[in-house]
Amino acid sequence: MPSLAIRLSPADNVVVARADLLPGTKLDDFGVTCRTHVPAGHKMAIAPVAKGDPVRRYGQIIGFATVAIEPGQHVHTQNIAMGDFARDYAFCADYKPTDYIPEHQRATIQGIVRDDGRVATRNYIGILTSVNCSATAAKLISEKMRSGGMLAEFPNVDGVVALTHHYGCGMASEGEGMDMLRRTIAGYARHPNFAGVLILGLGCEANQISRIMATEKLSAGPALHTMTIQDQGGTAKTVAEGMARIKEMLPVANKAKRTTVPASHVTLALQCGGSDGYSGITANPALGAAVDLLVRHGGSAVLSETPEIYGAEHLLTRRAVSREVGEKLIDRIKWWEEYTTRTGNEMNNNPSPGNKAGGLTTILEKSLGAATKGGTGNLVDVYKYAEEIKARGFVFMDTPGYDPVSATGQVAGGANVICFTTGRGSVFGCKPAPSLKLATNTPMYKRMTDDMDIDCGPIAEGAATVQEIGQKIFDLVIATASGERTKSELLGMGEEEFTPWQLGAVM
Repeated sequence: MPSLAIRLSPADNVVVARADLLPGTKLDDFGVTCRTHVPAGHKMAIAPVAKGDPVRRYGQIIGFATVAIEPGQHVHTQNIAMGDFARDYAFCADYKPTDYIPEHQRATIQGIVRDDGRVATRNYIGILTSVNCSATAAKLISEKMRSGGMLAEFPNVDGVVALTHHYGCGMASEGEGMDMLRRTIAGYARHPNFAGVLILGLGCEANQISRIMATEKLSAGPALHTMTIQDQGGTAKTVAEGMARIKEMLPVANKAKRTTVPASHVTLALQCGGSDGYSGITANPALGAAVDLLVRHGGSAVLSETPEIYGAEHLLTRRAVSREVGEKLIDRIKWWEEYTTRTGNEMNNNPSPGNKAGGLTTILEKSLGAATKGGTGNLVDVYKYAEEIKARGFVFMDTPGYDPVSATGQVAGGANVICFTTGRGSVFGCKPAPSLKLATNTPMYKRMTDDMDIDCGPIAEGAATVQEIGQKIFDLVIATASGERTKSELLGMGEEEFTPWQLGAVM
C-alpha cells in the first residue's frame, strides 16, 4: 500500500496528504501522528518548525512559520507566510548538453505545411478585431459562416472563428500597451493554424489597422484582408462583405492536406490553472517529462506565467544556456516587482482562493510546483509577451499568471499545441491552437471526464511513474498535432478565451 502522505525531498519538513487525514492517524513511515485534520492535498509537519524558521517542500523554501509548528499539525495559511530570503541564481550552473534523439529516430506528426514552410496543427480561418467596437460584427460574420451547413463543402477547414477583445481605444495610441496589443494581433494574423485572416476595425479607433500593418510589417493579400465598419457603411454591409471575403478564402484553405513532417515543428505552450497540492507532484512534473522528450525530438516548449515562477526563478537561471539568457529572466522578475509595487499590488496576491482550498499556501510553493512543467533541460531563450518564438528547445515567455492572457501571448508567439494542467478543474480552449487538459488527481478527472484529456492522478497513488505519464502526454501531443481532437475542441471551446494583456490606464 502506498504511504498516506508524500515527501518530495529528504530536506522537506512537511509531507502532502494523499487522502483526508484525521486526528490520531499514524504515519509510521514518517514517525508522526496527526494532531489535526489534514485535508487531501494539504501539508502536515513531520518535524518541529520554530517560529520564523523556513518551511520546506521540494527541498526549497515555501514560506516561514508564523508560530511554532509541531509534528503532526496541519501546515497552511494559519501558520506559515511569505518572507524574503536570498536566492542564488548561479547562472548556467546546471547547464548540460541536450541528449538529442538521432534524426532518423525522431517522432513525426501529420502536419499542414504552409507555402512559407511553417507547419500548422489546425486549419482555421480567423476574424481578428482591432477594437472592441468591431467585436459584434466579427461574431456575426463567424456565426453566419457556420450556420446552415455553409462550411460542409470545405471539409479540410476546421472552422471560421472570431477572436475579439475589449481594448483598442480609450488607451494611448502609442507606447508599451499599444505595442503589446498590436504584437498580439499580428502574432495571431501570422499564426500557421490560420489559413486566412480578416482583420476588422471600426475606423476611428486608437488602434488603427494601418498602424498594425505598418509596425508589424504585415501585408494585405489573398490570405490577409482588412476592412472597417465605417468604410463599409455600417454593420449589415460589413457582415455581408466579410462573408464574401471569407468565401473567397475557403476554397484555397480547403486545399490543405496533412503530410508527414518532423515533430520538431511542435511548439508546446505550458499552462497550469486551478492548481492544487498535487499539481507539483503529478501533472506538472509529468508534463515536464513530456517537455524533455519533445526537446530531445527537436521541438520547443514555452513556460510562462512570470508571477507563478516567482520564487523558483533561481532554478531556471541555473539551467540557462548563457548568463545573458538568465539575466533576461531576472530582468522580467524585476519588472514585475516594480510593476506590482507601482499598481499597489504584491507578488503574493497568488495563490487564489481555489488554490488555497486545494492545499497551496504561498506563491513560493505554487511557483516551485509550476516550474516543474518546464522539465529539466536547458533554458535557451526568454521572450517578452507575444514575441515570435524562434529558438528551438525550452524557452520562457513573460506573461501574467491569468491563464487566458498568458495562453494568448504564447499562441501569438507561435505555440501550436497547449498542455494545461489543473487540479481544481479548469476548462479551457484556445483556438486556433488545440488545448489538452491534464488532471492532477483522479477524483477530479472522474468528476470532469468530459473536459479532461489525461488523468495524472495514478502518480500520487503509486500506480504510475512521472516518466510513464510523461510519455503518455508526449504521445497525445503528437496525436493532437496530427489532427486528433481534444476534449475542449469537442465541446466547442476556444473562441472566447482570446485575451490580450492590457497595460496602462483606460482613459
